[in-house]
Amino acid sequence: MKDRTNEVHELTLREIIPRPLDRQAIWILILAALVLTASRYFGNFAVAQPTMIKLLSWVGVEQAAERIRQVFLQGDYSQLHQLWYWAGFHVVIYLLIPAAMVRLVFGASMRDYGLKLSGWYRRLWIYGAAFLIVLAMVLIFGRTESFKQYYPMYKQAHRSTFDFLGWEIAYIAQFFALEYFFRGLLIHGLKHRFGIYTVLVAMVPYCMIHFGKPLPETIGAIIAGIFLGVLSLWTRSIWLGFLIHISVALSMDLAALHYKGQLAPLLGI
Repeated sequence: MKDRTNEVHELTLREIIPRPLDRQAIWILILAALVLTASRYFGNFAVAQPTMIKLLSWVGVEQAAERIRQVFLQGDYSQLHQLWYWAGFHVVIYLLIPAAMVRLVFGASMRDYGLKLSGWYRRLWIYGAAFLIVLAMVLIFGRTESFKQYYPMYKQAHRSTFDFLGWEIAYIAQFFALEYFFRGLLIHGLKHRFGIYTVLVAMVPYCMIHFGKPLPETIGAIIAGIFLGVLSLWTRSIWLGFLIHISVALSMDLAALHYKGQLAPLLGI
C-alpha cells in the first residue's frame, strides 16, 4: 500500500481565497502600499525635485520649474519651504486621501476610524504617565551627537520665533495625519480582520518609516507603534496617541536646541 503520510497537500485557489472577499481589507492594504511608496519617492523634496522639474520642463512650463528652484532651493527659507512641502505632502497622503476613501468607498464616518471625540479624555492619565517616561528618555538620549545633529529637522528653527513656529506647526499637522493613517485607518479599518494582531500589522510599516533616523528612535518606534496601537484600539480613538506624539516631538526639538545652546537665545534669555 502506498504511504501517503509524507505527501504535501497542495492548496487550491478556493482554499486560499476567502469567501466572501474582504474588500475593505484589500482596499486599505493596497492603499497603504501606495501611500508608503509615494512617501518614499515623492515625500522628500530633494528626492522628488528632479522628477518634478523634468515633468514641468517636459510639458513646457519652464517658468514654473524656475520658480520651484527659487522657492525651494534658494534663499534663507529654502529648507523651511522644503519641510512645508514634506509636511503638506504627508497630510495629503496620510489623511486626505484615506479620509476620502473612508467616505466615498466605504461610506463610513471618520469617527469610526479613530476620530471619535467622546470618551478618550477620561484616559488622560495614560498620556501623562507615557509622556513622563518618554521625556526621561529624551533627556538622556538628547545629549548624544546623533540626536543633536538630527533634531530639530529644520536647522534654522532657533533663528527666530517665525522659524520655530513655522516649523513646529507644520510638524504637528504632519503628526496628526500620520496618527490618522497608522493608528486610525490601519488599526480601525483592519481590526475586524486581524483583531489584536492589527496592532502588529500597523507597527511594521510604522517602524520602517523611521529607517535613517537615530537607532534608539527606530527601536523606540517598535515599542511606540505597539503601545499607541493598543491605546487606539482600546479607546477607539487616535487623540491620546496624537497628544503623546506631538508632546514627545516638541520635547525632542526643545531638548536638542537646549543641549546645543540654541534655546536660550531663541527665548531671549
